[in-house]
Amino acid sequence: MINRVILVGRLTRDVEVRKTPSGLSVASFTVACDRRYSKSQDNSQQSADFINCVAWRQSADFLGNYAHKGSLVGVEGRLQSRSYDDQNGNRRYVTEVVCDSVNLLESKSQSQQRTNDNYSQPSYQSNPTSSNNDFGNDDFGDSGLDLSSDDLPF
Repeated sequence: MINRVILVGRLTRDVEVRKTPSGLSVASFTVACDRRYSKSQDNSQQSADFINCVAWRQSADFLGNYAHKGSLVGVEGRLQSRSYDDQNGNRRYVTEVVCDSVNLLESKSQSQQRTNDNYSQPSYQSNPTSSNNDFGNDDFGDSGLDLSSDDLPF
């Protein structure tokens, strides 16, 4: 069985960081991932999926300190479903990505320029530079991803 999720997208809101009773940091955030689909061969449209994510410990603290609404992030983790009873006693079900790693995929200057440009067309790099990018070697001996900007979903 394999349960792995890899997402690249932008944060839809500022990261919410809380502490558990035992003192662990937990961050909740949503990543918007663009999706292209076509109604016909001549007409393609774009939509987005909004994926709820949870990060724990150092990843949660890192996101709380450095990530903000609109930040381009790379998320790797696993899909998890859980349920809880709300204030009215109704059973609620949640599916979310529990993050093993979260990386900021643009530099601070790129993020600030995009904010200063009031979210006008951001520029994307085919090879994002991130000092803590850990999408390195996989179990099959691949030394990384070779992506062009045409491969990215945004």
